[in-house]
Amino acid sequence: MKLLNDYLRETFGCKVYKIALNAGFTCPNRDGTLGTGGCIFCSAGGSGEFAEDASQSITEQIEAGKARVARKIKDGKYIAYFQAYTNTYGPMERLRSLYMEAVQHPDVVALSVATRPDCLSEEVLDLLEEINQIKPVWVELGLQTIHPKTAFYIRRGYDLPVYDRAVRELRSRGIEVITHVILGLPGETVPEMLETVRYVCDSGATGIKLQLLHVLSGTDLEKEYLDGRVQILSEDEYLDILEQSLRVIPEQMVIHRLTGDGDKRLLIAPLWSGDKKHVWNRIQKTRRILEENGIL
Repeated sequence: MKLLNDYLRETFGCKVYKIALNAGFTCPNRDGTLGTGGCIFCSAGGSGEFAEDASQSITEQIEAGKARVARKIKDGKYIAYFQAYTNTYGPMERLRSLYMEAVQHPDVVALSVATRPDCLSEEVLDLLEEINQIKPVWVELGLQTIHPKTAFYIRRGYDLPVYDRAVRELRSRGIEVITHVILGLPGETVPEMLETVRYVCDSGATGIKLQLLHVLSGTDLEKEYLDGRVQILSEDEYLDILEQSLRVIPEQMVIHRLTGDGDKRLLIAPLWSGDKKHVWNRIQKTRRILEENGIL
């Protein structure tokens, strides 16, 4: 098991920071193609609350991101991370222009594209393969769960074989795949969550993001939560599930995220997740215990 920061330093030989970009995309689960409300947990910002200003060019956003973290990183490099909404869902000419602008920035060492597995046409795959010859390309796929009942409840909008096919196609082109998993989805048992983690580890993905379920203001999940139909994990429950997840993740897989902190302006629950430093310290303690016992 490798954490992202260690992997980046080993790969690029320096500190590397991700700059979250917003290219003003939408999503087939929002524009009426599949639905209009998005996934039940997705905010109006399409998970792009921490991304840069969509009114700026990609180059301007990269420069703004660099300025934002200037005190944290010196003589380092950056990953251009297209984060908000579905970042392969648009005209090919626009996708090419945006991606090329990002990878041509001299301080950018890799391109990371967050998208849905059902938004990877042959043309898009060919474009990503082409850019991967210029600088490394990562594709982040929002799977969240392998269980059909949960996928239906959260309105994911595609079946598991679609994910499997996307991973195969991307890996056949030499493109890194990072899969998003949400722990604590409504109605799922701990064994079911671990089944999802194991499945991702065996799917061909090269990285995994483990995300705590957040309830954000303005989402349909907020309504379910306030009506008492959704239970949210406590801090101890989440850390216990996370520990069990770490036990099954193979050594060669890169862990890109161990938790998440929702935008505090929108966060409804769990409020404990807002204390990022405290949660991270507890995660690090758990990791050290597992390492000392030879589990990691």
